[in-house]
Amino acid sequence: MPAADSPVTPSASDSAGGQAPEPDSPQTAALKRRAHGSNVNEQTLLATDYLNHFNEVAMLLEMLPDMPEMIEDVKAWRPKPYQDHFRTSTIADKELAIEAYDHAPKRYREPFDTTVDQINRLIAISIERLGADVGRGEQDLLRANVKSLSQIIQRLMDVAGGIIHGSEKTMAQGEIDAMIGH
Repeated sequence: MPAADSPVTPSASDSAGGQAPEPDSPQTAALKRRAHGSNVNEQTLLATDYLNHFNEVAMLLEMLPDMPEMIEDVKAWRPKPYQDHFRTSTIADKELAIEAYDHAPKRYREPFDTTVDQINRLIAISIERLGADVGRGEQDLLRANVKSLSQIIQRLMDVAGGIIHGSEKTMAQGEIDAMIGH
């Protein structure tokens, strides 16, 4: 066991799936060089701008207790795949983000895609639940559900952001289901 003040260097078996990171192809290496200094993380080849897609609906959800009429705007929200988000984005590095996504290392891309699927599922559940609360006029329940569901959505967005910045940690679906009472 290392001394408390000595750095711990992760071994190949510490990465996702217990496997050594895959070597970069020449194209991936070139994309990583292009990503340096851009909005695309040069390690993961993913961009945090994608999380704005979820921030939009999260803000709408948080407005519901004070403006329940916003439920129609919330219901109109649809999940948008990563590359589609960037096709309509105005960020300077959108073409790089689109191209780099297909070359993101599996140890980041797979947990990122899983987390995005979890966020999309949770938002769909949230819209259904909150829509029912609005429909029944249950203001106190609506406020409580908005608070708890928004916190879980934010936690998942934090996980996705962490992956974009190089973390390989995710949340298990069972943990999410337990938090939302499924």
